[in-house]
Amino acid sequence: MNGVFAVVFAVAGGMFLFFDPEGFLPALLKGGEKAATLSLSLLASYCVWLGFFKVLERSGLALFLSRKFSAPAKKLFRTEDEDVLPIVCGNLSANLLGLPGAPTPLGVEATRRFLAAKNDYAADMLFVLNATSLQLLPTTAIALRAAAGSLSPADIFLPTLLSTLVSTLLGAILVFLLCGRRRAR
Repeated sequence: MNGVFAVVFAVAGGMFLFFDPEGFLPALLKGGEKAATLSLSLLASYCVWLGFFKVLERSGLALFLSRKFSAPAKKLFRTEDEDVLPIVCGNLSANLLGLPGAPTPLGVEATRRFLAAKNDYAADMLFVLNATSLQLLPTTAIALRAAAGSLSPADIFLPTLLSTLVSTLLGAILVFLLCGRRRAR
């Protein structure tokens, strides 16, 4: 992937130098400035939400929520493994809250355990639920919009909620229909 980005940058830079040589360096510096500003804005947002998730863990609320979601998760993932359910519930909770980066290690660990237990259906379901990622709080998108100067960055709340709800439900139904049948044969 780095090679692709390097080629795109080289071609774009070459075209820029050919058509507007005086504008190349100022545009390059302005782009770097915007990238640094955006990175710092996202870093602040990530710190707040990851800190929030850590407070949930330390207060015991994350464990409480994962226990409440264990029964539906057992049915959804077709598993009785009590060790993997808190990991799965933590992954799904972090996705629901739109916490960037937090769901990834939990999802990787849960998938590893599902595959070790030969529960391909659960691994497939978890993959689809992470890819469609139902978001109650689209924190990253709101942070990006705020960093870009949007007057009302949270306006995407309802459209994001509705679109991720539909994609998650459709994905879960398709996994149930396609992978459930494949396992039954």
